[in-house]
Amino acid sequence: MKASGLPICLFSAAFYLFWTPSAGLKTLRLGSCMITTNLQEMRNGFSEIRDSVQAKDEIIDIRILRKTESLQDTKPADQCCLLRHVLRLYLDRVFKNYQTPDHHILRKTSSLANSFLTIKKDLRLCLTPQAAVVKALGELDILLQWMEEMK
Repeated sequence: MKASGLPICLFSAAFYLFWTPSAGLKTLRLGSCMITTNLQEMRNGFSEIRDSVQAKDEIIDIRILRKTESLQDTKPADQCCLLRHVLRLYLDRVFKNYQTPDHHILRKTSSLANSFLTIKKDLRLCLTPQAAVVKALGELDILLQWMEEMK
């Protein structure tokens, strides 16, 4: 009686399904927060649509995120909070309002939004709501000064 290749095939399929997705997982330490995510999967998804999305960006003299000034210079204690707020901005404003007739781009942005949502769930709250309100109101002078300098 010949041995069937079915058990080996099933084992190989199970190994592929359960091992491959976690192969790209990376643990990130952001101050006191720790998240595990597949950054490579997100990068690959975005790289598929980057050229198309960026070609539609007509505002070339303004940058929302600057690599060296705003993100890398963030103190480790503030990284978790900053990431949570940036993710919330993308989830509440960017992904919800992005429109395109291209279904491939919509699928990729939806996948990115789901990844961001998963990361955001893993991040602890930065401040209690009342502490955040007091903090924001206490630092209102910084915003007002910045607005005055915009003359």
